[in-house]
Amino acid sequence: QVQLVESGGGLVQAGGSLRLSCAASGSIFSIIAMGWSRQAPGKQRQLVATILSGGGTNYADSVKGRFTISRDNAKNTVYLQMNSLKPEDTAVYYCNADLIGTYSGRNNYWGQGTQVTVSS
Repeated sequence: QVQLVESGGGLVQAGGSLRLSCAASGSIFSIIAMGWSRQAPGKQRQLVATILSGGGTNYADSVKGRFTISRDNAKNTVYLQMNSLKPEDTAVYYCNADLIGTYSGRNNYWGQGTQVTVSS
């Protein structure tokens, strides 16, 4: 059993910052990649950023230069530092982990999501 628990969402004014955290726990053998996606009301889920076990990162064009993804491998935790937030960043943010379970092989797991609201 693997669980992802997100934290750090909230309400912030435009131009402000938030830091999201996501901790993976359970029967984990190895984490290949972790990432963040978001879904605004009435829109499809959008990939925001990913980070590989070796540290390589990838960002959506809309967040490049404003968001930074990082990872603590020892804690199986991924972070998303969000700066210069805009109202259009308002969404539910979901963490995911592409990992190999101790007993379950390779799967992709999702957290339950955390709300980020940016007021203008």
